[in-house]
Parts: sequence; structure tokens; C-alpha cells
Amino acid sequence: MTPTQIMVNGLPGNVAIKMATHARAHDRFQLLPWSLTGPDVDSETLDLDNFSIALIRPELADSQLGQIKADHDPLIIDYTHPIAVNQNAELYVKHGIPFVMGTTGGDRKALVDTVTQGDTPAVIAPNMMKQIVGLMAMFEYGATHFPDLFKGFTMRVKESHQKGKADTSGTAKAMISYFNQMGIDFSTEEIMLDRDPERQKNLWDIPDEHLGGHGYHTYSISAGDESSFFEITHNINGRDVYVPGTYDAVDFLINKLNDPENRTGHVYTMIDVLKKN
Repeated sequence: MTPTQIMVNGLPGNVAIKMATHARAHDRFQLLPWSLTGPDVDSETLDLDNFSIALIRPELADSQLGQIKADHDPLIIDYTHPIAVNQNAELYVKHGIPFVMGTTGGDRKALVDTVTQGDTPAVIAPNMMKQIVGLMAMFEYGATHFPDLFKGFTMRVKESHQKGKADTSGTAKAMISYFNQMGIDFSTEEIMLDRDPERQKNLWDIPDEHLGGHGYHTYSISAGDESSFFEITHNINGRDVYVPGTYDAVDFLINKLNDPENRTGHVYTMIDVLKKN
């Protein structure tokens, strides 16, 4: 069986390194020796266990992606930076490269429009951990079928991520949208964000080894008369948890590309991946 050629964009970022390492460890994938990187990255190459990967700066991305597509016809895994997601998606669609994007941020409507107006399918999700996706699907169901369930309730949301995370959690934004549909008036600007390692260690009890990579979220919901209180918490340590879901999305997209009835230019979500439809 010919291995699927994978290009992981976002190196030398930590999540991208996890994805590239996984591809290198499995015979059914062939990791290509190129990666789109950010404008602030000075290195020209990255050594990944004696495998050299050329880091492509933004000004060269268009021309080099075109050549990579022509020579290798890859599938892309994108864990870049929030400011790059829209530009990257436009390049992928321009060159006809299917992609799995776990990067958060950017203009999400424009991101979806870019794909649906082109001929390239993609899996795009703010969170690639399957268990979190399942939890979000449950709340999406509640939001659809039980509107105003929590009308009159108030909510507090706090989230902690590593110091280097540039944006508000895409998972938190999605969960808040579901609670909005269930009647709670709350905006993403009200989220209590924490990016301070000392606070995370002392107040959140986050293990030292995960201060550089974690995602802790708590949604606290109270009745107006304080007669009822609900709290939902999901705490994730490390980045390994995102690898299985991402590669499930890769396999899902491969199957769609091999399906003669595949809808090109379609955006799939991780819920589609879980359902395998």
C-alpha cells in the first residue's frame, strides 16, 4: 500500500512536532521534508530525529506549495498560528491540497467560505481531542433541542492555557455559543483567561511538567435566585491527546477523497469524523 504523503505545517511549534513525529513513526504515512512556518522563525531547518525539515517562510509559501503539490500531491496537517489560518487556507485551496486544520483563531466564517467556494475538502475543528469533541456534540444537541433551557441563569467561565497560546480557546468559544442558545447571556470577552505560569501552578494545581502545554476549562452556571448551581470542567494536560483525533481526521479525509460521491469544497468537522459520515 502506497503511504499517504503528509505535510505538517506549523513547525517548530509543539503540537506540529507531535504530529510530525507520529507520521514518521507509521509506515502508512510519509512525512514530507517541508513545513510552513511563521515570519518570526529564524531557523531554516528543523531536525526531527535525524530527519531534516525545511521551514518555509510566508513569502515563499505560495511558490513552494505549488511545487510540492505538483511533485507529491500531499495531504496537509495545519497547526500554525491563529493569524495565519485564513491565508494558509487560501493557499491550500488555490493549490488543491486537502487539509486537516486544528489551528484556532482567524476569521472562521471566511475560513469556511474559502473552502466551500473551492474544490478542496477539509476537516476544520477548534479541538481535535475526540472526547472533548463528543462533549461538545452533546451540548450542541442540547442547544438545538432545548433552547432557553438555562434562561435566567448566569455563567462564569475561566480557562487556562500555556503562556504562549495567543488566542482565546476555540473550544470555550464553541461551548459558550451553545449556552447562549440555551438562554444564557454571556460573551467570550467575559472569559477569565489565565496565561500566568505561577498562578497556574499555585491556584490551578497544574503539574509543573504541563505548564507549557495544557487546557483547563470550567463553566459555572447559577440560577438567578441561587437555588441551583451547575459546573462543567474539562482539564487536559499535554498535547499527545490531540494526535489520535487528528489522524482519525486524516483517515476520514482520505476516505472522502477516494469516494466518487465525495463533495469537493466541503468543510467537515470532528463530529463528522466521529460519526464517520
